[in-house]
Amino acid sequence: MKYDAAIIGAGTAGVYAAYELTRLCPDAKIVVLEMGGDIYSRSCPIVAGKVRDCISCKPCSIMSGFGGAGAFSDGKYNFTTQFGGWLGEYLPDNELLALIDYVDSVNVSFGATEEVFSTETPEARELEKRALEHDLHLLQAKCKHLGTERNLKILSNIYEHLREKCEFRFRTAVEHIARKDGGFVLTTADGDTVECRFCIAAPGRCGAEWFSECCGKLGLSLTNNQVDLGVRVELPAKVFEHITSVVYESKLIYRTKLYGDHVRTFCKNPYGHVVAENVDVLITVNGHSYADPKLRSENTNFALLVSNRFTEPFDQPYQYGKHIASLSNMLGGGVLVQRFGDLVRGVRTNEHRLAHSFTRPTLNATPGDLSLVLPKRHMDNIIEMIYALDKIAPGTANYDTLLYGVEVKFYSARLKLTRELESELPGFYAIGDGAGITRGLAQAGASGVVAARAIAQKLK
Repeated sequence: MKYDAAIIGAGTAGVYAAYELTRLCPDAKIVVLEMGGDIYSRSCPIVAGKVRDCISCKPCSIMSGFGGAGAFSDGKYNFTTQFGGWLGEYLPDNELLALIDYVDSVNVSFGATEEVFSTETPEARELEKRALEHDLHLLQAKCKHLGTERNLKILSNIYEHLREKCEFRFRTAVEHIARKDGGFVLTTADGDTVECRFCIAAPGRCGAEWFSECCGKLGLSLTNNQVDLGVRVELPAKVFEHITSVVYESKLIYRTKLYGDHVRTFCKNPYGHVVAENVDVLITVNGHSYADPKLRSENTNFALLVSNRFTEPFDQPYQYGKHIASLSNMLGGGVLVQRFGDLVRGVRTNEHRLAHSFTRPTLNATPGDLSLVLPKRHMDNIIEMIYALDKIAPGTANYDTLLYGVEVKFYSARLKLTRELESELPGFYAIGDGAGITRGLAQAGASGVVAARAIAQKLK
């Protein structure tokens, strides 16, 4: 085989798989295949100020390229097994936490902050108590905020370290994976082939659907995974300041009284910006937050997500999420924005109404009616959650609180894997968010380390 190992995808999981493999096996021949560009060529025209609206670049620089979707995130790194993925189903908690600490130590060596926010302080415990009084459950975790701009610097340093130790092929999309002579042959969109002894699939969220299709062609059994659907909330930063100053990333879970469904806060960005991202030519919404005070806004944004795990006979959660996102794109040409008060009243937000909002939007989205996009059950859950949050952060349910839609977190159907994340096909490993194993920077990086260490043992 030409390569000892090939890694598909240079997101967080793929990057840490490459880092650990090159550290443990410096003489191994390793190639990383990435459909996007390197860290220096990733540039979104909206972020650069060249255009106001998404022009559907292929591939999307926000979602693809070295560092993956996490490169342009606000860089929240959570030290916990309670959320951020499902690696705890494969590893004991103590091993998983040790891996998360290890990945953090690597980040620190490349410039990450050592400042940690914790839920173990007296102020955080008081916040937890107050949340419980209103049936809101604060998940326990330590958290680091790397910051969008510092996150890019860290990734640039890692890229400079790795580019001399393994081969990177950017703008190279893998279309087909096949077995050959006890190893694998990967066929790219350009018709080139790459032969390797071991293959690590780290497709990222934008490659989740492709990865499921590949696994089906390889005859690998898949278990249905979930899709998270919801909105991104934007409001004045002072509303949540008493919470974000104590626990930067407060993960709050609520079980609705109407349906008994779980709704959770996700990716909270104090003084942040709402941004659009392109997933398979569908425009969805996300949020960023900078570490530099000069780059901050006056608003805080966070996602409210309802998780959907489907049962038989339905087995297409990814397509379900895409369909919901397509409705938003159909109605608004991209992301829709609606004032909470308008939503509750049952009226569409228009340009005139939005212009009178006290909360000024940080994203140029189309005013509209989210009740025409999200299913009623989701909408009812989100409204009930906002009223619950208003009890611990008065002002959350203000008329002018902005809701952007839709926010979708896609995860691939999950393979049957060993504790080393090896599939039923010997030598074929699956890691990261796009493989349905993780949903966050910490566990994604940890999953890459797990697979790399397993392969290193076999190479030695």
